[in-house]
Amino acid sequence: MNDLKLRKATADDSEFAYQTKKAAFKVYVEQVWGWDEEEQRALHEQRFASQDFQIINARDSDVGILAVVRQPDCIKVNQIYIMPVWQSRGIGAICMMRVIEDAAALNLPVRLQVLKVNRRAISFYQKLGFSSTGESDTHILMEKPR
Repeated sequence: MNDLKLRKATADDSEFAYQTKKAAFKVYVEQVWGWDEEEQRALHEQRFASQDFQIINARDSDVGILAVVRQPDCIKVNQIYIMPVWQSRGIGAICMMRVIEDAAALNLPVRLQVLKVNRRAISFYQKLGFSSTGESDTHILMEKPR
């Protein structure tokens, strides 16, 4: 997909970002904690205000979100969600390869966490060269070395 673009999210993108997360991730949250709309909305508003969100655009359509932060010892992927209708088209892989390339240029690893119940995402990250570095009750911590 050669026409994939990332743009900095604005306040006007907050609802799209929330609906994207809900469409792509609700099924996994339900399995772990149950989906509480009010709680999820509050979490989203807090994260949207404090994280550097980008909107993923393909074929002139907004198709997903990406939130990445550069830390002194790594690049951390906080969120990546692709609308279900756009999944399995390589969009997530292209976005993650861009993150991996940016981290490699800085000689930093890429780190993230993924819900244990999200086997599809775990497999996706493993195919990109990520491996488990630990876990919590709910998440697997993963890293792609520099």
